[in-house]
Amino acid sequence: MRLVSRGHRTTSRLIATALLLIASSSCGGTDLRQFLAFEAPNVALVNVRVIDGSGRPSRDSQTVVIQSERITAVGDTKAVPIPAGAKVLDLGGRTVLPGFVGMHDHLFYQVASNRVYPSQESFAMLYLAAGVTTIRTAGALDFRGDLRIKRLIDEGRHPGPTIYITSPYLYAAGEAPDPARTAKQVANWADDGATSFKAYTSLRREELAAAINAAHQRGLKVTGHLCAVGFMDAASLGIDNLEHGLLVDTEFYAGKAPDQCPDQSPALGAILSLDIAGGSVRQLIGLLVNRGVWITSTLAIYETFAASAQLDPRTLDVLTPALQDLYRAEQAKLEDPNAQGPSAWRSLLSKEMQFERAFVAAGGRLMAGSDPTGWGGIVAGFGNQRQVELLVGAGLTAEQSIRIASANGADFLLDENIGRVATGLQADLIVVTGNPTVTISDIRNVELVFRKGLAYDPARLIAATHGTVGQLNMAIYYRSPYMWLAGLLLAILLARRLWRRFGPAVD
Repeated sequence: MRLVSRGHRTTSRLIATALLLIASSSCGGTDLRQFLAFEAPNVALVNVRVIDGSGRPSRDSQTVVIQSERITAVGDTKAVPIPAGAKVLDLGGRTVLPGFVGMHDHLFYQVASNRVYPSQESFAMLYLAAGVTTIRTAGALDFRGDLRIKRLIDEGRHPGPTIYITSPYLYAAGEAPDPARTAKQVANWADDGATSFKAYTSLRREELAAAINAAHQRGLKVTGHLCAVGFMDAASLGIDNLEHGLLVDTEFYAGKAPDQCPDQSPALGAILSLDIAGGSVRQLIGLLVNRGVWITSTLAIYETFAASAQLDPRTLDVLTPALQDLYRAEQAKLEDPNAQGPSAWRSLLSKEMQFERAFVAAGGRLMAGSDPTGWGGIVAGFGNQRQVELLVGAGLTAEQSIRIASANGADFLLDENIGRVATGLQADLIVVTGNPTVTISDIRNVELVFRKGLAYDPARLIAATHGTVGQLNMAIYYRSPYMWLAGLLLAILLARRLWRRFGPAVD
């Protein structure tokens, strides 16, 4: 065994601290103008179809007027006056949608089920390029990095959506529940900038209750990807939101023990045998509706586990070459004709679609996100678009699905400025070629994305991300004075180590 000396340990820690200082600081940024389709304070979108995010039927031959950051008029093209000097875009054959509000949209990419890559800069651009103008991160692995990219976007120094920051994951710790520890974590992360909290699979009933109470005392909300606690118990405790839907609700598995997360195979088997129209599921839906508990639909991530998944061909372009190889290898496993999992996941996806349709029909509050995790089949933005397509595939109308992906998320966030195409609201809009009410996949044909009135070119945003997901992007750090300080510290430490190794011996 090779032992490390105390001096070497100290030096290593100092080097690690210096690297952390580099990675946690940024005073640089990006010139947004390179990603804009044009610059104009006043814009009129004329002869356009509007799906306004309310769930009502689309309207043809509309004009939308944008002045500075706001929508100042929406109505029939023949009746809406165009302000003097406005840039006029004749958008016949196009559709205007509200900017999507992604409610399960991480800023990291997961591939091969256990390899995770912080991707804040690239993912921010990909979300925006796909028309996702607001996100909630729904669980952080690099909390400081998420806060940093949010700050850059808020200050106009990086293109991306408005970001609502969720805390790092709340796990159980130790053999016995420790609710005081959980409540303290919530308080600390709230102090640091978290606006919501993510309870994860191992969290037990007492700890979940402590998290909910601590968050609610500050007027903040808790969501959960639960397992040790079932949905009905969580609803009775006052949880605000449940992620992923029925497929992660373990309370239907007869072998589940209290406060323990069971093996997933039998738990999912229990879901497969459920009758969505049966009494037990109706009871669950009724409780969630009566308690006002929201559900976040993540159909797109479920679909990736089925061999029939419609994977977005643009995904490979944004990955580094090494991750492209890993992606292909994982995809090949799913497409193996001897693999048993894909068939089961097709059935599970169908079951989840039935549940979400029933939940909405009963008055349940459903919103949507992409969840770029799993084996790697989902990346930011592209997954949000596929999510809307799958909601339509579940039996909802295009207008309902777009409302779920936009206005419903805004309602949960209590943000009255976004989520709809309406006079007085913030100009967060998507312009797509085609008619999504006829062909829902037309939502992929994004021609322009407006965020706070600025018109972004999605093609430029996507092109800037090619080959970047999976690598550390140092471009935003290069102007930071902390980087130069950390670099000097590294140089001193390395010189010290070299001197000790190769310098003259001293008796």
